[in-house]
Amino acid sequence: MPASPAQPIDLTNTHIVSSQWLADHLGGDLVVIDCRFSLPEPDLGQQQYSSGHLPGAYYLDLNCHLSSPAQAHGGRHPLPHWPTFVDTLNLLGIQSSPQTPVVIYDASRFAFAARLWWMLRYLGHENVALLDGGINAWIEAGLPLSNTTPRPQVGRFVPQPQAHWIVDIDYVRQHKDKLDTMVIDSRSGDRFRGEREPIDPVAGSVPGAVNYFWKDISTEAGLLKPPAELAHHWQAIDDADDVIVYCGSGVTACVNLFSQMVAGKPMGKLYPGGWSDWCSYL
Repeated sequence: MPASPAQPIDLTNTHIVSSQWLADHLGGDLVVIDCRFSLPEPDLGQQQYSSGHLPGAYYLDLNCHLSSPAQAHGGRHPLPHWPTFVDTLNLLGIQSSPQTPVVIYDASRFAFAARLWWMLRYLGHENVALLDGGINAWIEAGLPLSNTTPRPQVGRFVPQPQAHWIVDIDYVRQHKDKLDTMVIDSRSGDRFRGEREPIDPVAGSVPGAVNYFWKDISTEAGLLKPPAELAHHWQAIDDADDVIVYCGSGVTACVNLFSQMVAGKPMGKLYPGGWSDWCSYL
């Protein structure tokens, strides 16, 4: 049943919802967004969406909607031109007052959904959560899919950027060696150690960084680990006054940032350019 207008949905401190919860709350002013994507097959997410998605869900593409075109520096997936992104949010009917509840999903253990979650939070929209287990959990629960693309809406999204959430390469260079700073590389261990680099032209990592693989915050089935387990996972950041999180291009780093918030920890700063930006200066 749609959520009652007398009981507005507040996801501000929820962060994660189950498939059954979402099925029970579809309709009303809830906006659902599909963020499926594949780095090696950029068109795959749109194809998957067209083949079947959660009823009423819109589709946002990492390259087209959640990033701006790559340049010589700045990484492979620079953050989008914010006024253009706000226009996109308005077409989804997202309001700032009162804040429209938004649930985001993908099929990649939050890899792309967390990027959009972080972007909405960065712009001051806190009424947002991720679907636990993504579309795979939805399908496993026997819940229906749709082939219908919802119509564009008219929203009133007023951005309130949290500028201090983002750092650039100069900031990282200036702070990475400070005793109170912790720089976190979110990529796999072999990429962090420079043993393998399938995407960027140079292998390695930011000097002094520590490795927290983004997939370690979820199960093999793509379910988020419990908050207490995540709090233990992130206990080392309690000793740092400044936490900087990066990955290859500012996408999966957002999975770690999301899990820090779920763990009840202060969320670190995002270095959006990540290793793809850093190595472009080497």
